[in-house]
Amino acid sequence: MTAEASKADDLHKAVEHAQFIIGSSVSCTDGACGELRRVVVDPVARVLTHLVVEAKHREGLGRLVPIDLVSSSSTEIHLRCTMAQFEALDDAEETRFLPGASGQWGYAQDQMLSQPYYGLGMGGAGGLGAGGMGGMGGMGGMGMGSPQPITSDRVPPGEVEVRRGEHVHATDGPIGKVKGLVIDPSDHRVTHFLLDEGHLWGKKQVAIPMSAVTGVDGGVRLSLAKDEVRDLPAVDLADPE
Repeated sequence: MTAEASKADDLHKAVEHAQFIIGSSVSCTDGACGELRRVVVDPVARVLTHLVVEAKHREGLGRLVPIDLVSSSSTEIHLRCTMAQFEALDDAEETRFLPGASGQWGYAQDQMLSQPYYGLGMGGAGGLGAGGMGGMGGMGGMGMGSPQPITSDRVPPGEVEVRRGEHVHATDGPIGKVKGLVIDPSDHRVTHFLLDEGHLWGKKQVAIPMSAVTGVDGGVRLSLAKDEVRDLPAVDLADPE
């Protein structure tokens, strides 16, 4: 068998494993629950640990789904849980307020900041006029607005998330964008990253072996040069979009 034939045979075996195309529909045992928005990977063990599934058009209401709940994946991902069990999973996002916030407005007394005003009964901007509060500017003028929430993705410690569209970097520059990944269902080990590799003469989908991936934090980084990526065989994958 030639090297090219061997490479194509290995790729064929790989794509027969569980494919997770980011954007795929996800269903529970009793109905559809959303779509795959991103995946969470343990970069040391190189295994897929969680899926982030979010109802369509309801951004910010996703659930962190352990990979053990996945029963199958192809053009649609099936979970071995009911809708009620899905809704009881951990939120995929968390909302926090300012550290140490307390009290009715979320701030301690020494954290309040008010604008100066110039006495009552003086008329104009500084006095009590038709507006009732005058120079005090209502509650907003005293800086007593409610605190601004800070929302961030919830990722287990030591793990990283990968989104569709993140850049894939060859040793000599960007080569494409993440489309999804392939895992070995026996141990959830990531075997390949799927990407759209584009260039002036067209576009193809390729599967990058995990052995060529040097990092997945802040984009996928490879030990391959652009020409080596372009020499990889194209794969034909179902795409939810």
